[in-house]
Amino acid sequence: MLIPLDEHQLLVFWTQLLVLVTMARLCGELMRRINLPSVIGQLAAGVILGPSIFGRVWEDGFHWFLPDYEISSGALLAVSWLGVALLLVTAGFETDLALIRRLGKAAALVTGFSLVVPLVGGLAVGLLLPDSFIGAESNRTVFALFVAAALSVSALAVIAKILSELGLMRRDFGQITVAAGMANDVVGWVMLAIFAGFAASGEVSVTAVLKTVIGLAMFLAIAMTIGQRVVDQALRWVRRDGANIPGAMTVVVMTMLVYGVATQALGIEAVLGAFVAGVVLHRSRFQQPEVLHHVESLTTTFLAPVFFATAGLRVDLGLLGEDDALVWALIVIAVAIVFKFAGAFIGARLAGQSGRAATALGAGLNARGALEIVIASVGLSLGVFNETAYTVIVIVPLVTSIFAAVSLRIVVRDWRGSEAEQERLDREEALSRNLVVKSSRILLPSQGEPASIAAAQLVQFAWPTEAPVTVASVRSDGEWPDVSVVEAVLDEREVDHRQLKGDDVAGSIVSESLLGYGVIAVGVAARHEGQLYSPMVDELLLNATLPLVIVRRARGLDRPLPAAFSRVIVPVTGTRSSRSAQEVAFSISSTLGTEVVLTHVLNRTSPLPRIFGRRVRDDDPAVLVANQLVETASTFAGESGIEPRSLLKESDTAGTALVDAARSETADLVVLGAQLRNVDGRPFLGHTVETVLEQSDATVVVVAHPRRSVNGDAH
Repeated sequence: MLIPLDEHQLLVFWTQLLVLVTMARLCGELMRRINLPSVIGQLAAGVILGPSIFGRVWEDGFHWFLPDYEISSGALLAVSWLGVALLLVTAGFETDLALIRRLGKAAALVTGFSLVVPLVGGLAVGLLLPDSFIGAESNRTVFALFVAAALSVSALAVIAKILSELGLMRRDFGQITVAAGMANDVVGWVMLAIFAGFAASGEVSVTAVLKTVIGLAMFLAIAMTIGQRVVDQALRWVRRDGANIPGAMTVVVMTMLVYGVATQALGIEAVLGAFVAGVVLHRSRFQQPEVLHHVESLTTTFLAPVFFATAGLRVDLGLLGEDDALVWALIVIAVAIVFKFAGAFIGARLAGQSGRAATALGAGLNARGALEIVIASVGLSLGVFNETAYTVIVIVPLVTSIFAAVSLRIVVRDWRGSEAEQERLDREEALSRNLVVKSSRILLPSQGEPASIAAAQLVQFAWPTEAPVTVASVRSDGEWPDVSVVEAVLDEREVDHRQLKGDDVAGSIVSESLLGYGVIAVGVAARHEGQLYSPMVDELLLNATLPLVIVRRARGLDRPLPAAFSRVIVPVTGTRSSRSAQEVAFSISSTLGTEVVLTHVLNRTSPLPRIFGRRVRDDDPAVLVANQLVETASTFAGESGIEPRSLLKESDTAGTALVDAARSETADLVVLGAQLRNVDGRPFLGHTVETVLEQSDATVVVVAHPRRSVNGDAH
């Protein structure tokens, strides 16, 4: 039976939310102003609003704000737990399982030592703490086990928050920290279940322990296989008509709740299920990138501040003034920091990590939070801890989180890791700024003909190997084509195969492109009479909502594309389309060593007069603008480690000038960017593109931006 909150309880509840969010955001912003993560301020806000300060400054107001009746506390805790669940969903979104697998040895050793070493230290300090810390209904052994569990775990939510705010999530050590933090959480919940059972019954049930561990293993196996397929199908279904943020958000929330219910039913907190849900959602090829932004916005502005502030509300610093509680609190904090740091550092060094990476791991894994607070709360409710012990244990995550954030900032200052890591981070940053050449999935329609093989080769040359490709077979004359050669060309990357059915081939391709792709790549042969390319490609140009990369292979070749291009002509116009063409050309150059010739055409009917080989007007505005455009493109090329040549041509027809440039420079590739226009129901990419396609013998690649984006916004 539901017991509703009365009017006064509702007023208190809404006031709690208002005050907690306001204080948490203000304290969080204050921490950001002094270059510390906002999570520290949010945790401190709870301590300020708790019995330590607010309860002593205005006792009556404190009791009104935090009444003793359970129903009000339950409502607030429900909101805070929802916050940590969504926070862990976002952490799961940013967890790269492939990278963790590559760093598997380091992750395993860091996890093991970061748990075992502080567990031993916690047991020792638990055995040494005075009897005055032990609850009335406990004994020394159970008390020591609870202390050891509290000091040995790390807080995945706090770790993820600190790493995210410091911009360290994608670092190698950041991914190891997240992996170890996840393992810490899993082991921590298992330890809590075992020790709580020991406290309640006086003995450990081996059957119950095995049931929890086996159940967790089964959950992870099912979540990553059957669960992944179900999530994929759900996200695919909501995207069947294009971008659908509300539908995708529904799938995110439902997945989080289902996984949370499953882990809670196993005796492990629902927040672990929320983290696994984030990982599964992130792995889905049908996920919409905008969803993470929406989840993060709701979490960071409202729910996460409530959770972190609520965590400190029960801390009473006044209890530390009794007897020698403060001294023992300092000892407990020192053991928590030193033993956790030592365990992570030793594990990292044994795994071959550098001293600086090991130090960063030791610092990062010292962050504690929700789980330790839960262990303290359970210990208090079971009579294992008294109020003083509870306060000491809950202070630990606040102090260690400050230590983790401050020490991490010091350790990583002016440090970008190994050369391989720097290269990966630079590549990821560059790809994030790109318009077309990204790591998102590529759709490659194919009938198995040489033209589509050429498109596959272009994709292999220009796109990063982490960009997966879906080869979509297009039925020809009632037979499914053999696309094995196309797939073989793409053997260095993840490739899957789909068969597009139906009479409307272009419509089927457009429908498929709505399901989480970044670009469509298609090969074309000779132009059809009255068509820009071919009936199918023209339909794609008119209806696709993604950039379309069209590859027309060189004339006279007895193979799809050359093994390597020697020289590429790239027009420079300063437009968004021109930038896209540069991305493709520069990426090809990075892969094959192709020489890049940045070409700008001055639209003149006749060249400027010259005297003794020099122009009469060196300050001609058109020339100055052209030089500036080429210089900007050269800077962009330099970011990819490419040193292009520049070429300035004068002509009244840009297309003819580019054809002449390709011929005079003996270029075997021309890459053009274009913005699509619809002229009387016919796709039109401009006279320049049509002239180059008609007259150039080199391979021609056209990057065509659609009239409308996948979100329906006009360009």
